[in-house]
Amino acid sequence: MTATLPGRAERTLMEGSEALVRASIAAGCKFFAGYPMTPFTEVLEHFARLLPEAGGTCINAESELEAVGMAWGALATGERAATGSTGQGLSLMQESFSELTLAELPMVVFNMARGQQDYFQATRGGGHGDYRHIVLAPQDVREGVELVQLAFFLADKWRNPVLVYGDYLLAHTQEALTIETLQFPELPPKSWAVDGTKSGSGLSGSVTPLGVSKHGQPSFGQEGKAQYIATKTPLMEREVRVETGFLDDAETVIVTFGSPAKFVKYAIKQLRADGHRIGYVRPITLWPFPYDTVRDAAAGARRVGSFELSAGQMVDDVRIGVSGQAPVTFIGGVSTDHSGFGMGRMLDVDVIRDRILALHTDRELPVIPGYEEFTYALAPHQQEAAR
Repeated sequence: MTATLPGRAERTLMEGSEALVRASIAAGCKFFAGYPMTPFTEVLEHFARLLPEAGGTCINAESELEAVGMAWGALATGERAATGSTGQGLSLMQESFSELTLAELPMVVFNMARGQQDYFQATRGGGHGDYRHIVLAPQDVREGVELVQLAFFLADKWRNPVLVYGDYLLAHTQEALTIETLQFPELPPKSWAVDGTKSGSGLSGSVTPLGVSKHGQPSFGQEGKAQYIATKTPLMEREVRVETGFLDDAETVIVTFGSPAKFVKYAIKQLRADGHRIGYVRPITLWPFPYDTVRDAAAGARRVGSFELSAGQMVDDVRIGVSGQAPVTFIGGVSTDHSGFGMGRMLDVDVIRDRILALHTDRELPVIPGYEEFTYALAPHQQEAAR
């Protein structure tokens, strides 16, 4: 289905997964490898359908381990390449993520997460060594189209992986969109790429995390390479991106990210209309995290709330940013559908508004829908310890 508005380019109705793939192709992605896992599967399916039409290659790998290795190989030739999964699949890729970061390969990674319980994984990583990934968290499909293209640019700019943090809602929501190629500053040629053009010249290169090079060529060495990566990290921290609203007079500040942020922002607009002085901070980059913005927002507030669909992960970064200027309360919680893949009953504007208002008026937080009766109870010895 397409629609054309006066003065605008033609728009096409498509689900989020397809929009992210089309944005990747617009950014010049030529290779993708992945293994199906809900809610990432549709991303892989759309790459398989659309990338060959654009002159690229998509491979349904035997597992996540093979997928990240294949993408590594494509990246080493200088092509723009990506992989992805949901959090469980990305867990298998962690060793490769750390190695290819130290090898300075500009991979784009899609995490179509189940809820927001992958925040620690995305922002801290589970690999070895001193490494960081830039993490972009779109709030909807339209912003996802922009951030995916930004991801490919930032990956090449810093020769560093960039992770796009999505979820079930982003993957399956449909919007009418126009996928247009965004323009970014020109980047230098990839002189480091192993593409065969230097064969027989005596200047052939290697792409490795070890800091070694071909015989007779300058080499960082293992320690030098680690020092270089550490020097680059503070420069990448300048890529922080954040959205704020209603902070000028806010007594209560809510920090939120990703798809749930749209629900939180809508609830806050309703509460502002009722006269409640509440504002918000939405990190667009989860790393680098907007600590300075959170600190400034908390300076004039009486309380800060962290809303996320997890048991509380981003709240750690919120507390670091607030730096004791105001009490920080976690107002989110685990909430999925019965499959564990999709969004639960907590992702409802009325539920979110009640929790924000309870924090704002210093009342006890309402029970999370579905928490009235727990499926599991503490074991007897645990109940005794809890007394």
